[in-house]
Amino acid sequence: MTPSKVDSRVEPRTTQDVVQVLDEAGARHGSAEQDRWLEGLDADPAAALRLYEDMVVVRRIDAEATALQRQGELALWPPLLGQEAAQIGSGRALRADDFVFSSYREHAVAYTRGVALVDLVRVWRGVTASGWDPYAVNMATPQVIIGAQTLHATGYAMGIQNDGADAVAVAYLGDGAMSQGDVNEAFVFAATYRAPVVFLCQNNQWAISEPVALQSPVPLVDRAAGFGLPGVRVDGNDVLAVHAVMHEALDRARTGGGSTFIEAVTYRMGPHTTADDPTRYRDPAELETWAGRDPISRYRAYLTDRGLLTEAEETRVQGVADRAAAELRAGCIGLEDPSALSMFDHVYAEPHAALAAERAAYAQYLEGFADSPEPDAAGVAPGTSTPSAGTPGTGAPGADDAKDGAR
Repeated sequence: MTPSKVDSRVEPRTTQDVVQVLDEAGARHGSAEQDRWLEGLDADPAAALRLYEDMVVVRRIDAEATALQRQGELALWPPLLGQEAAQIGSGRALRADDFVFSSYREHAVAYTRGVALVDLVRVWRGVTASGWDPYAVNMATPQVIIGAQTLHATGYAMGIQNDGADAVAVAYLGDGAMSQGDVNEAFVFAATYRAPVVFLCQNNQWAISEPVALQSPVPLVDRAAGFGLPGVRVDGNDVLAVHAVMHEALDRARTGGGSTFIEAVTYRMGPHTTADDPTRYRDPAELETWAGRDPISRYRAYLTDRGLLTEAEETRVQGVADRAAAELRAGCIGLEDPSALSMFDHVYAEPHAALAAERAAYAQYLEGFADSPEPDAAGVAPGTSTPSAGTPGTGAPGADDAKDGAR
């Protein structure tokens, strides 16, 4: 059965159904309910400025990573352009002992957890199976299987509960993941056991080329009630609103109130990944509408009006962003390829006969190339053909990128 055509136009948000502190012009209209969770920021100008710096820096490194992919230095990259407030606002609300389980677009959350810049691109360059040590930063490496991280987060939260601790597990997911069975199962367990886990769904309006309205004619937050979870819909381009809502959800989880589902309404300004062409399915007018809701411009206006963001401070922040981009580029280009047989390392904790046999067979296969003719200047051995676009390892977008999944 073919679904009927869905109108993908995004209607303007209303303050009646979306928690908002800053309007699109940067004026603050938050209520006492949100203000109580923002007292720390209001009392600490440096902390308020840090949110701005964070968003500017992660937008800059995101642009740099996109450029690196276009230049053949990365095989793929999932941009976060437009979603900086949702990630920074929530990430900076977490404690060091909270544990994050993310999808593959949460580079800004990883930045707030202290992940080294070069570690953000290791996987996308294809030199490792995971980019960092999860226990060093209390954040699992990105999950590409859509929605699977919600079950991981729920299980971890139940472990926290059994330990009697007050840390919280946080799962980040996209709107496309809401149709996955894993996500629904995670909600059932989280609600049943009142697990200390927060689910933050970044509704960026598009699951690759399909609008969110195709899978859900009602706001995603409305699904939470069906599982017995409190749900909050927040303006995902308002860093203060996201910060406040996340603080409240974390407090509920720490004090025995159980899980919360947060729908952060935002927009993916760029492609789903660098293998995607959004101009084939998005209306330019929609993009223009959301450009007027830019999270950085909105927060910049707010800070400037408060007298916190001076010209000198803006210059300093831009310098930090440029240095971060340079560090990312140098680190990426400096990454060395691992040995071919290293893929068999650390698969099992103990010796494994089947794995050893596979390793030996692959080693023998590689040895067969030892006496092969030298490749020509193009890197192609005589008698072989040039790799086509999309061949694994070439960095060119192709059929392999189709498995990237719907967000």
